Amino acid sequence: MSSQDILESVSTLASYNVLLQVMFRVLTFLLNAFTLRFVSKELIGVVNVRLTLLYSTLVFLSREAFRRACLSGQSGKNHSWRTVINLLWMTVPLGVLWAVLLSCVWLWLLEVPDAHTVPYYSPAVVLFALSGVQELLAEPLWVLAQAHMFVRLKVVAESLAMIAKCSITVVLVVFSREWGLYIFSAAHLVYTGILGLCYAVYFIHFLGSKEAARNSFPLRRVKDLLPRRQYGEPLVDRNLARLTWSFFKQSFLKQILTEGERYVMTFLNVLSFGDQGVYDIVNNLGSMVARFIFLPIEESFYIFFAKVLERGRDVKSQKQEEVAIVAEVLECLLKLVLVIGLIITVFGYAYSHLALDIYGGSLLSSGSGPSLLQCYSCYVLLLAVNGVTECFVFAVMSQEEVDNLLYIHQYFQLSRWKPLRGLLPSPPILLALGVSGVVTAVSEAFFCCDSGFLLRLVHIGVGAICLLGVLVAVLLTETKLVQFVSTQLLPRFRKKRT
Repeated sequence: MSSQDILESVSTLASYNVLLQVMFRVLTFLLNAFTLRFVSKELIGVVNVRLTLLYSTLVFLSREAFRRACLSGQSGKNHSWRTVINLLWMTVPLGVLWAVLLSCVWLWLLEVPDAHTVPYYSPAVVLFALSGVQELLAEPLWVLAQAHMFVRLKVVAESLAMIAKCSITVVLVVFSREWGLYIFSAAHLVYTGILGLCYAVYFIHFLGSKEAARNSFPLRRVKDLLPRRQYGEPLVDRNLARLTWSFFKQSFLKQILTEGERYVMTFLNVLSFGDQGVYDIVNNLGSMVARFIFLPIEESFYIFFAKVLERGRDVKSQKQEEVAIVAEVLECLLKLVLVIGLIITVFGYAYSHLALDIYGGSLLSSGSGPSLLQCYSCYVLLLAVNGVTECFVFAVMSQEEVDNLLYIHQYFQLSRWKPLRGLLPSPPILLALGVSGVVTAVSEAFFCCDSGFLLRLVHIGVGAICLLGVLVAVLLTETKLVQFVSTQLLPRFRKKRT
């Protein structure tokens, strides 16, 4: 595939991922609002903080390094897919090891919740760990699908899994709430089970088909998906394994930075389980945009950077026409996430209290909830820039460079391209954001949030007018960014509808 074809495929993937994340977050948003009315906030805190942390730690440490290495530009070019598949299956025994170790920590080293308030904690720990291992069984199939741009497969699989999870949770919460943590454990097991089943069914039908032959798919039979040694080849490629090890060391730091507050709450007991539940709801509200937009962009364009540029080679050694495309895409992505992050930071300050009051009433809007959400709005700006820069450097760094943490400006410093200019928004945008910040802060002081419904609407209207002004400034001054979004992202939706 040419770099332009890869860009088109990745843009489609990013577009679908954004839609998928929006659907997931909306469903989760509504599900949390619903369950808050049927179960205790202590139960919500244990599920959404402690048990979810167990699951996310297990799957992240088991697969993230393998994904980074096996989706790099080297996979399938300098390495055969046979050795890549063998390496990917190592995620399963690694996941089992992490499941045992983390379950022991969660069961015997951490504070156990009160059995009357939060029943069935111990079985829930085991079941959440089991769901993580169950999801890892589909990891080789997931990487194959991502590497070959099977966009619809991911959308369908994750949509069906999430719908099933939400449906089971709602039914059990309404009719069998005495089951406690069994409700959420069963729903999560169903989610990971359906996810793996969808990938398995797809590849069973796809392998050996005319479509697979037409696309020169590297695997021909279902048994090629299983680990085995091919004559004349090593079981796993040592260079790819060493690269995986480098990413594995990085994954510890990334997981701590990503879930740091949850580890603090879990291991230091600084908040009660009820307060943890409230914090998690605030955190989910604050991270909605990051998960809607930033995460799908990071996941999708990592594949683009990894496929177009060769890992470990400096900018002068790459094909210059492809470097030009990569530099332009990187600059536009940085500008896009920066503008979105600035908008969230500015408007999040004045509308945090109103958002929490609408969502959860005085339970969330009183106390420190609004201040937490305001701080998170500023944190979103850092998440925006970090995600795109990280997906680029992890896609192009060699093993040694990953260990030494080089930076983007060093990569492009000997070339005529300066993609970091994407971190410099135009003065009119900064002016519009500054004015909006002042106006919305004054509006909050006068109209929100204890003066009645009509004044709340006035506050919302002021924000809408200010946001419109910022968007007009973007359209008039960031023509390159507007062209990138209109030509690479939005057409993917229009083509699918027509």
